[in-house]
Amino acid sequence: MSEPRHTKVLIIGSGPSGLTAALYAARADLAPIVVEGIKSGGQLMITTDVENYPGFPDGIMGPEIIEKFKAQAERFGTEFVYGDVTKVHTDVRPFKLELDDDPDDFITADTIIIATGADAKWLGIEDEQRLMGYGVTACATCDGAFFKEQEVCIVGGGDTAMEEALFLTRYCTRVHLIHRRDYFRASKVMLARAQAHPKIEWHTFRQITGIAGSKEQGVTSVTLTNVQDGTTEEHPWTGVFVAIGHKPNSELWQGLLPMNEAGYLLRTPDSTRTEIPGIFVSGDVADPYYRQAVTAAGTGCMAAIDAERWLEEQGH
Repeated sequence: MSEPRHTKVLIIGSGPSGLTAALYAARADLAPIVVEGIKSGGQLMITTDVENYPGFPDGIMGPEIIEKFKAQAERFGTEFVYGDVTKVHTDVRPFKLELDDDPDDFITADTIIIATGADAKWLGIEDEQRLMGYGVTACATCDGAFFKEQEVCIVGGGDTAMEEALFLTRYCTRVHLIHRRDYFRASKVMLARAQAHPKIEWHTFRQITGIAGSKEQGVTSVTLTNVQDGTTEEHPWTGVFVAIGHKPNSELWQGLLPMNEAGYLLRTPDSTRTEIPGIFVSGDVADPYYRQAVTAAGTGCMAAIDAERWLEEQGH
């Protein structure tokens, strides 16, 4: 049995949001504990060059910036615990959080900041995992500028796919939109806007079944398969953008906290507070719109300040 641990602020998640919350809470002398999660570091851990985070004019590798975030939070007294929170008891005060399905391994906390993020949905093919961050990405806003004067493809049929396809036309000579059907979930306005753009070419009834390339060269070609007749075709595209949605990591809070139909946690307007006093939420797990490292970090700061003020209100 582990030694019982207690903290004023427990942060679940170790991406930009959780680490920024940890930094602010630690500098407020709250001695936070961060439960890193099995996939510590969040989406930046599978990102190569980050060129849109302020303060790094020459860019920085995703894992490197996470390492810097973590070192800064540790400098001020943040404790890091490896593992996953698998059960939360919100009906007791302080809150009790069990780790890794072991009821004897738990932490108690006066406040909780949920910063578990959201994971991009992927196609599930082997080449996609092999070349992730080397020409395969799920964020046009983050990575579009790396593909100037190149032909790329984007997979998806919703508003996100249309928005990102239009965004990519700023940089790319041609954007190939791939969808396994000939009808789209996108709103009529967004679909019409994308269909009217001369740089977007449409490939319906197609799915990606192969991506050629290497970490040295990046993506060199993409293989499409016709879902109707099984025929294949190879195209010399150099970027693959996957826009089939994101899945917020909010399963732990099913039945405990309100969330929208997609599973994103809901916050009190103009705050990071939830409907349970003492529990706050920040980052992509509550953000279906922006999903950027800098916005996640911003809400991590907000959550730490909200938690600090709530503790003061309660006399802790």
